[in-house]
Amino acid sequence: MSTTERPRILVVGGGYVGLYAARRILKKMRYGEASVTVVDPRSYMTYQPFLPEAAAGSISPRHVVVPLRQVLPGAEVLTGRVTSIDQDRKVAVVAPIVGTPYEVPFDYLIVALGAVSRTFPIPGLAENGIGMKGVEEAIGLRNHVLEQLDKAESTNDADTRRKALTFVFVGGGFAGAETIGEIEDLARDAAKYYPSIKREDMRFVLVDAADKILPEVGPALGKWGLKHLQQRGIEVYLDTSLESCVDGRVVLKNGLEVDSHTLVWTAGVKPHPVLREYGLPLGPKGHVDTAPTLQVQGTDYIWAAGDNAQIPDLAARAAGVENAWCPPNAQHALRQAKLLGDNVVAELRGFPQRQYRHKNKGAVAGLGLHKGVAMINVLGRSLKFKGRLAWYMHRGYHGLAVPTWNRKIRVFMDWTLGVFLKREVVSLGAMESPRDEFYEAAAPVTAAARAQHDQSVREAEATREKERARGAAGLPPAEDGRDERGRDERGREEHSRETARAS
Repeated sequence: MSTTERPRILVVGGGYVGLYAARRILKKMRYGEASVTVVDPRSYMTYQPFLPEAAAGSISPRHVVVPLRQVLPGAEVLTGRVTSIDQDRKVAVVAPIVGTPYEVPFDYLIVALGAVSRTFPIPGLAENGIGMKGVEEAIGLRNHVLEQLDKAESTNDADTRRKALTFVFVGGGFAGAETIGEIEDLARDAAKYYPSIKREDMRFVLVDAADKILPEVGPALGKWGLKHLQQRGIEVYLDTSLESCVDGRVVLKNGLEVDSHTLVWTAGVKPHPVLREYGLPLGPKGHVDTAPTLQVQGTDYIWAAGDNAQIPDLAARAAGVENAWCPPNAQHALRQAKLLGDNVVAELRGFPQRQYRHKNKGAVAGLGLHKGVAMINVLGRSLKFKGRLAWYMHRGYHGLAVPTWNRKIRVFMDWTLGVFLKREVVSLGAMESPRDEFYEAAAPVTAAARAQHDQSVREAEATREKERARGAAGLPPAEDGRDERGRDERGREEHSRETARAS
């Protein structure tokens, strides 16, 4: 970098860490002190704790995403993927959503790719599973569940009906327990509008390989959450896992077989696999190995945080826990992002950087409308709440944590309207394929119909040529201008048009 150029800060990823770190840097920097570029395949950040409520219709899907360009007005936002990094030349290769890849130079680099769904080579999983990492999946799940109710209401086949009304969820952590709780609420509300469907006709199944659910809130609240879901008629199978899901049959390792067209996969996450292409030091599970300052080990110009980073848990290690790492959750990601932003600015100005230390504030989870669990750490004590109060705490915490006042206000308005208005239970599955109806109307005609149309056109043209020849020879029209089928020229043209329309 020449002395006349501004330092260039490149942020790879626009999720929790990428968005909050970029905002922090822009807030702390003096005007013109450095340039900030954010690269992400999507032009928005998704607030993932709200995905279950978006799937259930309690929050508008548009309100759980934050447009990067709107909240980062001082940054350059590129929609694409960073496919590789050359640390020697300090350039990253960006593959845009359209066009050829190009290089983006940097002086400081922030790796904030987050995580992707952790899957296994299970037969049928890739073809039939639905994840819950993005707003698109939340919308798709909502539409799918309501479409299954439509199918069940409209069929006389008992097997088809049973499959449509059976919903299987794999993973009993926050994502799985919250999603099945919200979707069961949605389906129960929607069933009121389907005369032949009752709640007891529907089957909800939750599967987890561990011996408990909701480990994030501790054993006592986890047991309460398990009992609560079971009281709502949700079947919970622990200490087992998915073996296959082929042709509408879900098979578990404990031998249970369930016929279902719905399989929701929330069995954990893993670091983004593209990290292997960056040449960074990785831990045993693929996380970027970082120091307590969030700097990547062995570098002084690269930082990483969030789900894609392996960050020492200094508080746990001080308490005697060896090789303790910070858990990957939104609470840590937010705090790490703010410290990361501060440390980048400190490095930019030649000041010392701070280490990441945290105190666990607790955890909250919603299990559907007016139902939840919460564990709050205050003054060295863990306070536990369940039921309606915990649900209010869950909404209050995340309602204030979602970025920007614009989104906070919109989310609280959604919740307020939900008090007075009934839940929306319409499926907009056609939105996933918006061109289908138009394509059907404008699709090319079939080969047979096209051949018939072309033959009619050729016959009409041949007849016209004959008539022109007879006219040139001074002869009267043949059979009063009709062809061998008794059609005059106008009739032949109308026949051609009718053939084209019919095709």
